[in-house]
Amino acid sequence: MFDHESIVSVLGLIVITAPVLLFCLLGLAALVDRKLSERTISRACQISIVTGLVAALGILALMLLDETRHETIELGDWVIIPHYNFSVKFIFDRLSVPFAILSFLLCGTIAAFATRYMHREQGYNRFFVLYAMFVAGMVITSLAGTIETLFTGWELVGLSSALLVAFFHERPAPVQNGLRVWVVYRISDAALLLASIVMHQLHSHGDFDLMISGGPWPEGHTTIAHGQALLLGFLLIVAAAGKSALVPFSGWLPRAMEGPTPSSAIFYGALSVHLGAFLLLRVSPILEASIWLSAAVIVLGLTTALYAYVTAAVQTDIKSALSFASLSQVGLIVAEIGAGLRYIALIHLLGHACLRTLQFMRAPTLLQDYRVLENAIGSRLSHPQGAWDRLGPTGFRRWLYRFALERGYLDALLTRYIVNPFVSLFRWCDAMERRWTDFITGQVSRESDLLKPSTPQVEELP
Repeated sequence: MFDHESIVSVLGLIVITAPVLLFCLLGLAALVDRKLSERTISRACQISIVTGLVAALGILALMLLDETRHETIELGDWVIIPHYNFSVKFIFDRLSVPFAILSFLLCGTIAAFATRYMHREQGYNRFFVLYAMFVAGMVITSLAGTIETLFTGWELVGLSSALLVAFFHERPAPVQNGLRVWVVYRISDAALLLASIVMHQLHSHGDFDLMISGGPWPEGHTTIAHGQALLLGFLLIVAAAGKSALVPFSGWLPRAMEGPTPSSAIFYGALSVHLGAFLLLRVSPILEASIWLSAAVIVLGLTTALYAYVTAAVQTDIKSALSFASLSQVGLIVAEIGAGLRYIALIHLLGHACLRTLQFMRAPTLLQDYRVLENAIGSRLSHPQGAWDRLGPTGFRRWLYRFALERGYLDALLTRYIVNPFVSLFRWCDAMERRWTDFITGQVSRESDLLKPSTPQVEELP
């Protein structure tokens, strides 16, 4: 007879390996140029998602029946050296299990939708390879018990997201926007990597359970000092802000709408955009160790919600409007986390992800329904006067409209004060390298191809 711990371990391994095996199957088939049929890909996705979902629901049922709130699966220490310990560990608790179930449910829904939406698309196989990579990354991130394990899933999600934004690579706009998304993700990843280094410097490990003691989630408190928590918390907030498009990194979110509608629904409307909030929920005891961190999270969340609400009001396409609507709710979720309302934030996250998935999938047919209705009544549908039309004097409304239309000038500010200085620095380094090479070889070296294009153009600020 298997005991409770053994059954949870078996089911937990099934939850983790089901999406990983799907990614390996589709990825290896593409790697050896063995193109699978659409029916085979659809069946493989169904089997993987259903298997993982049933196993996750089984773990949830066992935890509820036995009234356990925290289960772990440890795959051993992979690296052990003085003052450093790299281990792979997965946690099943009241935060990770609901988020993993949500990931399987929504990814399964999108898979069923995408098999028809992407039918006979030239990049059908490529789409589902990236889709499988995303599912594997989401499950690993959801269940990660160490920051190294979380970083692995975090990277898989980021890579698949950026590649799907640039999915239609025969056009320049998707490629440029995919690159912009990738750059912002790199900033987020760098902050998370630095947070991992700080955790190892403090305790020689990246285990969340050892960093947070006093009970399973949502209970517990951090064991590190106030100053240490301030540094670690700041890095984690930057990582979450980049991944969830919080201010000032909000400019990449509407750019991500260049990808296919199924990826827009599952990534930037439902799961990927909530990943930063999930990270803050996981490390919420560290944030509560400092009143400054909690206040910063609240201010960041409310600022993002207000910015997204104002900007969404002037969007002219439905996908951009939905993306900013999603961002406004993500901002409120982040503010709830900063206020210590962990269960409310989790419930808000789960419900909002389901709603946005439905809205994004409904968006293409909604436009057609509007056209049919307008043709039936013989005129365009009128819109009621909004509250913003009566807000303040005319000059203020015009400024506010331009501010929202330019999306807060965030792209222009980031380009001018972050991107351009880095490009200038790299150009200087390239010039110094060529001078040294010329001095050593006695010949004139060729300028780097990557630095030949001119500095990105900066949008005019008011």
